[in-house]
Amino acid sequence: MSQTQLLINGEFRPASNGATFQRHDYVEDTLATLAAAATVEDAQAAVDAAARAFPAWSQTGPDLRRRLLLNTAQVLTDLSAELADAMARETGATHEWASFNIKLGAAILREAASLTTSVRGETIPSDTPGCFSMSVRQAAGVVVGIAPWNAPIILGVRAIATALACGNTVVLKASEACPHTHLLIGQAFQQAGVPDGVVNVLTNAPADAGAIVNTLIDAPAVRRVNFTGSTGIGRLIAERCARNLKPALLELGGKAPLIVLDDADLDGAVDAAVFGAFMNQGQICMSTERVIVTPGIADRFVAQLAQRAGKLLAADPREEDSPLGTVIDPQAAQRVRGLIADAVAKGATRAAGEDGHGVRMPANVIDHVTSDMRLYAEESFGPVVSVIRAQDQNDAVRIANASDYGLAAAVFTRDISNALIVAGQIRSGLCHINGATVHDEPQVPFGGLGASGYGRFGGEAGVAEFTDLRWVTIQTQPRHYPL
Repeated sequence: MSQTQLLINGEFRPASNGATFQRHDYVEDTLATLAAAATVEDAQAAVDAAARAFPAWSQTGPDLRRRLLLNTAQVLTDLSAELADAMARETGATHEWASFNIKLGAAILREAASLTTSVRGETIPSDTPGCFSMSVRQAAGVVVGIAPWNAPIILGVRAIATALACGNTVVLKASEACPHTHLLIGQAFQQAGVPDGVVNVLTNAPADAGAIVNTLIDAPAVRRVNFTGSTGIGRLIAERCARNLKPALLELGGKAPLIVLDDADLDGAVDAAVFGAFMNQGQICMSTERVIVTPGIADRFVAQLAQRAGKLLAADPREEDSPLGTVIDPQAAQRVRGLIADAVAKGATRAAGEDGHGVRMPANVIDHVTSDMRLYAEESFGPVVSVIRAQDQNDAVRIANASDYGLAAAVFTRDISNALIVAGQIRSGLCHINGATVHDEPQVPFGGLGASGYGRFGGEAGVAEFTDLRWVTIQTQPRHYPL
């Protein structure tokens, strides 16, 4: 069992009232973490610490920020064993998924380090004689980052890194499902030498989440909010931010389609579907939830996909050769089983997989999914993929767009010109041709459309999200005014 505290103003300390909450290890049926349960007073204290640290941090030069971000990347890597153990116990993640999280988390920090000299404006021609006109970008203030459990290191680091590179200070609200994992990210920043108060981490009991988030959003010093998580919670955060006239960056749910056309490379499409649907037990915002196949390839594709998926069994995530870990908790497993049962009862066919037991679920392939089934439209966020049979290419695009979500998508075809046409017709923030729906790199503009949120993490798009763009002029000669 791990015991964790809050990180406020560079100090690891208990909640102000001494309260704690428990995170369960569902694989070993033991206590994974006993974590400090922050109060609203602790949330305000974290904001106050970040606000005090902001003036000095925002005026630091890009070289110092760059060096500290690079230091943090190295410390994060050095903490690999502890991070992987925390992820396994708190979220049921496999060693492979934890390793990928650490690798990409460090890459996000290195990319952020490169952005410290990208916080810049431009000169703008002026019609006013003697007027030197320019735009400047500057740090916004205190940033609140709210990160989920499913890719805890990637998304926890992403909630902080670019904001810091731009000169902001940060309060990270950790996920209730992985308090130890997220606190370790704060520890990495501290060990790397980031000044006290620049990065603060709050852990809270699930029952207190609403009050903590509302306190953070309402705090006057908070100028930006970024959230990765469910669409339902994202709507509440967006509404609260709107009432406070504060910009929010929201990366929410997904129902990613992978279109497989008749002329596709069948082996490549199956490889991408298996990876996209079942990596981290399908608990990724970009997970392939829908495979949309055209008639000429449908039967062969399903047979090959089912054969591959049938080998993916859930096991103890601590076993390094385990193909699948576990889903996050028994409630999530039961929800996924309910979606499958509804589909089968309405005429779908389970081509591969079974219900499993407890939090252990093998990979499931459900064929002949139709629009009257819950699995057709509801985000499953588990180890199940729907196969939907389209009449032709146009019908495949129609089905792909028959969703409120619009995060990731993919299309497989050997005709690249046609692939570009299809990609242009799909409503999504990300689209990959002859590649998996699960694909993320720190330098790309990452985000969705519709119910998948708005705003973009990554690269210079992220700089725009975490800075204020201002217009500044210098009058270099006398100017005539009409009054």
